Parts: sequence; C-alpha cells; structure tokens
Amino acid sequence: MSRKRKSGTVTILPSLHIVDIAEEGKGVGKADELVVFVDKAVPGDVVDVRLTKKKKNFAEAVIQELHTASEYRTDPFCKHFGTCGGCKWQHMQYDAQLKFKAKNVEAALQRLAKIDTGAMEPILGSVADTYYRNKLEYTFSNKRWLEKEDMTDRDDLELNALGFHVPSRFDKILDIEHCYLQAEPSNSIRNGVREYAIRAGLSFYDLRMHEGNLRNLIIRTSSTGEVMVAVVFAYAEQHQIDGLMEYLKENFKIASLLYIVNQKKNDTIFDQEVVLYSGRDHIFEEMDGLQFKIGVKSFYQTNSAQAHELYKITSEFAGLSGGELVYDLYTGAGTIANFVARNAKQVVGIEYVPTAIEDAKFNSALNGIDNTIFYAGDMKDILTREFIVAHGKPDVVITDPPRAGMHADVVERLMEMEADKIVYVSCNAATQARDLFLLKEKYEVLRIKPVDMFPHTQHVENVVLLKLIK
Repeated sequence: MSRKRKSGTVTILPSLHIVDIAEEGKGVGKADELVVFVDKAVPGDVVDVRLTKKKKNFAEAVIQELHTASEYRTDPFCKHFGTCGGCKWQHMQYDAQLKFKAKNVEAALQRLAKIDTGAMEPILGSVADTYYRNKLEYTFSNKRWLEKEDMTDRDDLELNALGFHVPSRFDKILDIEHCYLQAEPSNSIRNGVREYAIRAGLSFYDLRMHEGNLRNLIIRTSSTGEVMVAVVFAYAEQHQIDGLMEYLKENFKIASLLYIVNQKKNDTIFDQEVVLYSGRDHIFEEMDGLQFKIGVKSFYQTNSAQAHELYKITSEFAGLSGGELVYDLYTGAGTIANFVARNAKQVVGIEYVPTAIEDAKFNSALNGIDNTIFYAGDMKDILTREFIVAHGKPDVVITDPPRAGMHADVVERLMEMEADKIVYVSCNAATQARDLFLLKEKYEVLRIKPVDMFPHTQHVENVVLLKLIK
C-alpha cells in the first residue's frame, strides 16, 4: 500500500505499483481507493509519483523516481516522444502493447456487452511497427513549441514550425525533425518544404489570428510506390503558391501534386476546392490483385499492409460461397465491398460521404467488378424497411462504423432484417460492445479477433462474427 507524503503543497505517493495501462499511454496504479494515472509509466513499474491533479476517486501524476523498471519497459526510439501527441506507447515493448490491447478489448466485451469471450482469438500484430502509415497531415505554425533547451538563447530562435499539434495546445506546433510513422520520401518532403518556405519568406499560419501563407501539408504514399502531396494555403499570392509547388515538382517524384486554398477558421478540406498542379488528382493503392483510387479526400485505412490482413479476416468471418447478398454498411470508398465482391452474388454498400461513394463506384469499374451497388446518405435514413424490400434481405451484413458505433435505429434495423450473419468491424471496443449487447437478443457471438492497425498507440481494431439464433 502506498502512503502519501506531502512536501509543501506537493503530494508524493511512494512505491506505487503500476498494474495496467490506460488510453493516452498512462500507467494505472491504485493507492487505497484512489486510482492514479501516471504519465509514461508501464505496467510492472514501481515508482514514486507526484500528483498533478486530484479528484474524488482518481488522480493524475508524473514519475518522481523509478524504483523498479517493468520487464515491458523499453527505450523510446523517437526524440519527440513525450512531447508529440502520437506513439504514446513507445516506451512499452510491442509484444506487451499487443497483450494489453487484447486485454482491453476483452474487458470491454465482458463488462459492457456481457458476452462470453471464450471465442476470442489471439490478437494479430502488425508486421511493421514503424513507417506503417500511408497518410500524414502536418500543420504550419509561426509559434513553435519550445523545449527547455530552446529557452537558453532565444535571440536567433526559429519560431516557425511544421509538424504536429502538442496535446491540449491548439495553438502550439511541435517542429518535427524525423517521424517514424511514414516512410520516405515523407520526411524529406516535409523538411524540404519547411526549408524552402523559410528561405522564400513565406509566412507560417498563425493559429490564433488566422493569418499567414501556409497552413497544412498532406502526404500520402501507397504500396505501389506512388506519392501524393497536397499543400493547404491560407492567404497567399499566386506567385507564392506557384513557387512552392514548382519546388516540389522539381525536387521530388510526386505522382499527384495538389494545392488547396482554405481561409476558413477550421482545417477541414472536405468542402474546399482541390487544384491539380501536376500529375493526376489521385494515386493508386493495390491489395490482393485489386486497385483502389485514392484522392486527397478519400478514406483508406492508413496502415495498408495491415488493412489487407483485416479484410482477409473479415472475408473469412463472412464465409461467402458465391451466392450471398451482402450489405456493407459504412462502406467508405468501397474497399471491403470490392474486396469481398468476388465471392458474393451482390454487395450493396452504404456510406454517408458522397465523394467516398463516387470512389467506391470508380474502384468497382476499375477492377471490372459489376456486382456492387452503392448509396450515399445517412445510414439510419437509407437503411429503411423500403430499402430492404427493394434490394432484398441480406444473407450477410458487414458493418464497419466510425468510433461512435452504430446509431440505435441502425441496430434496430439489423434486428428486424435478421441476416444470417453479421461481421462487425470496429475501431472502438466500447461502442462495439454497446451495440453487441443490443444484438444479443437475436445473435450469438461465434468469433472475436482483435487486429492491431496502429502500433505504439492505444488504438485497436476488433472483428466479431455474429450468427442469428434460430
């Protein structure tokens, strides 16, 4: 048991045993009835901690002294670890990350769905745990986040930054030197753009005042080796835009070079015009012999190699033999729909974003797939009784909703439809468990398979196969 001791107004908890890890990469310990979330602690650590925030039943803390290092602890490989908002589990060995991700999925399903997790299979880890992302978005800022070493000599300090938001600081950007999330030429392009912009006197965006030339940089890569770069400008003259775009065109092999002028108060580009500067307005991704068109606004799983594994598991759970009618809910750009179409009679895909549906249709045509049909609209409004009568009762439903899970009306419609099988793919075990609890009335869980798409983060996908109880 940890005993509190106070030094002035500072509360220290000595010899706290870290027993679990929570979201945001914080270790979890318990002092009497107080649950303590400890920044950068790993399960198995024994630490003295200093409380930074205290509520009635929980507290937040930082490590004051590490007495016993966990067997799971490892040295972070990125110099930005701890300041950057990404890769927060970097200080824990990857095998241990998988262990705790699987544990969190199992706990959510048991606690919230009240289901037996005996059908849960081992989590599938990612073959690559660095350079696995195919898309990154960076932010320009004229107010760089300053580290302690920056405070000694501020006379010639460069305040412009191109990188990621510092957690809880919307107006501060961490200037990134090297990011381990996306393979080359991503780092070279980002660093080259920063150097060119400073040399050319282009102003970096002021996130408070909403002024400046440069706002965001989006880089997409694909397994085919193609690269897309989109520069988002705010208030820039055409010659400034052309100068940077020409620099990119001449110095990097870019299949799709685009720019956007966004003068709104928020960073979203989905309502903005995209201007093609050179190349195509898209790149291609390949998976299992299929090609997929990827535009700057397209949704595509950001870990391409692991997405292939996820879809293979989804297809295996669906168990299609060629004669089934499949509904693919939240179909996105139709990746899963087109992936399983070869083994189905017909696939009906529904998605909220109209541009994604256009991509889905294009991808079907690109691959010579003629047994898919796609609809754009809010799921609860599209998936009506009339829709089901018109298209037929599905044999299999595949659903891959956003983090918020499925709308209650959609769950109710699934209960009415009584498809023989439902394959539920989720990036949030808690909301998935909530929906599974409702579906328990008519469905039993046959298989559960977590899939890690995002190493060094708390995020995990989970695939569940449900069978109609007859």
